[in-house]
Amino acid sequence: MADDCKKAKTLATGDRTIPPPDAKMITIYIMGREYQVPETLTIMKAIEYAGYSYTRGCGCRGGICGACGTFYRFLGDYRLRSGLACQTVAEENMVIMQLPFFPANRPGYDLEQMTGDAHEELRRLYPEVFKCVGCGTCTRTCPMDIDVMDYIALMKRGDLKGAAHKSFDCVMCGLCASRCPAQISQFNAAMFVRRIYGKNGLPVAGHLAKRVEEVKAGKYESMLKEVSSMNPEDVKKLYVEREREPDMAEAGKWMPKDTSKL
Repeated sequence: MADDCKKAKTLATGDRTIPPPDAKMITIYIMGREYQVPETLTIMKAIEYAGYSYTRGCGCRGGICGACGTFYRFLGDYRLRSGLACQTVAEENMVIMQLPFFPANRPGYDLEQMTGDAHEELRRLYPEVFKCVGCGTCTRTCPMDIDVMDYIALMKRGDLKGAAHKSFDCVMCGLCASRCPAQISQFNAAMFVRRIYGKNGLPVAGHLAKRVEEVKAGKYESMLKEVSSMNPEDVKKLYVEREREPDMAEAGKWMPKDTSKL
C-alpha cells in the first residue's frame, strides 16, 4: 500500500489554502478516502484543502476550545494517536478520523443546592472517578499536556483545590475519556471540581462585586449609548488606538492615563 501512496493522484482540492509552487504534496486519508495535500498544513487546514467545509467543530482554530478532537494512525503502524486538528500537523500516510464530540457522563446538578461535603458530592455524581487504575492513558492522550491521571488522583484523595488548579488548562476535548479503560469522564468531573472550588473555596472578589453594583446602577449606560451610535470604522479606530496594559505589568498595579471610563 505504501508504494501505491507514492503514485496517488489528487482526488480533491479546495480553495481554502493556496500552497507555494514548490510545495511538497503528501498523501493522507480522511475518513477512509485518499487525498493529496501540501505538507506543513495542520490537520484542520489539510481537511479544508481536500474540499471539506467546516460547519461545526472548528472552534477557535488555535488549540484552546477543544472542539476538533482527532484520532489518527499511520499506515503500517498499529498505534492509535490523538490530537487537536488545529494543532497537529498532517504527515505522510496519516489516516484521520475526527471526533468533534465524545459522549461522556454529564449528570445534572445545582451548586446552590449543594450544602454537604464536596468530596461526597463528587462521589455521588462521578463514581467512576474512584475506579481509576492509574494507567496514565488519559495523560498521554491530553493535547494540552495536562497530567490528567494526577488530578484524578487528587480528586480521589479529596484534594479538590489541587485538582481544580491541576485541571485548569483543560479545553474539554474529551480525548482523555475516549481512551480511558475505566470509562471515567475526566474532563466533566474536572469541570465540576473547578466550579465547586470556585463557589466554596475561592475568596469573594470585592472589586467584582463593586463593579456589578455600578453596572446595575447605570453608570455605563451613557458610554454604551455613545459607542452604539458610532459608525463601525470609528469603533475599530477607537479599539486599535486604545491604551493597552503592558504585557509585563504587575497584576493590580497598572492604571490607564485616562480613568474617566473606569
